[in-house]
Amino acid sequence: MNKKTISAVIIAKNEEKNIDDCLKSVTWCDEIVVVDTDSTDKTVKIAEKFTNTIYKTKGGNYSDWRNLGLEKAKTDWIIYIDCDERCSDKLKNEILEVINSETKYSLFVIPRQNIILGRLMKHGGWWPDYVKRLYKKNHLKKWTGDLHEEPIYLGKLGYLENPLIHLKHNNLTDMLEKTNTWSAVEAQLMFKANHPKMNTVRFITAMSRELWKRLFVEKGYLDGQEGIIYSIYQMYSKSISYAKLWEMQENKLKI
Repeated sequence: MNKKTISAVIIAKNEEKNIDDCLKSVTWCDEIVVVDTDSTDKTVKIAEKFTNTIYKTKGGNYSDWRNLGLEKAKTDWIIYIDCDERCSDKLKNEILEVINSETKYSLFVIPRQNIILGRLMKHGGWWPDYVKRLYKKNHLKKWTGDLHEEPIYLGKLGYLENPLIHLKHNNLTDMLEKTNTWSAVEAQLMFKANHPKMNTVRFITAMSRELWKRLFVEKGYLDGQEGIIYSIYQMYSKSISYAKLWEMQENKLKI
């Protein structure tokens, strides 16, 4: 049986603090494809130490960028990995084992270990946090979606046991900056979908439901102070998305 080849596809923008360790964790791959979405820092320069397969692009969304990586990869399999993720040796060995076996699966879902505010989160909905990342290339047709992109693929889905390591948030400042960016995208999607008019009851129930789910149903409090803080943050993030939706709805009514 011929040895199967694999590409790591990495999407990056201004990731000079993260991309070096990310790339080091996938040097075992046959090819590394970096899709740079208009970085202004040293991201590209750092990536050039590991690969010359770097494609620069402006505009678009994660589906567009993942599709570009799919188009440029030249191997049998693809693993998508983000700059704040790391592939452990155990995961590497498991991937190499499954892609070189007579597997019946064309897509594998990988669990993630989320390290948030310096703590490995085991509750609050953050474990096992499955993500669809490993694909047989000729079975992955394309990615779709503006915010939470999803793959269109042929074949069956399987599960890996060893996790990706995800350094999700190191500090509150980064968390708040990302919320401001992605809440606008989420609000726009809800607005385009004609979400019901926001009112006092909807705000209160949405915030209460999110906090109750994260903190108590999914037991975020068991992750200590960090778990409590992050559960409250999730409620805050959800409320900002709905507040921006409310703003869009109000501005439309005033036109």
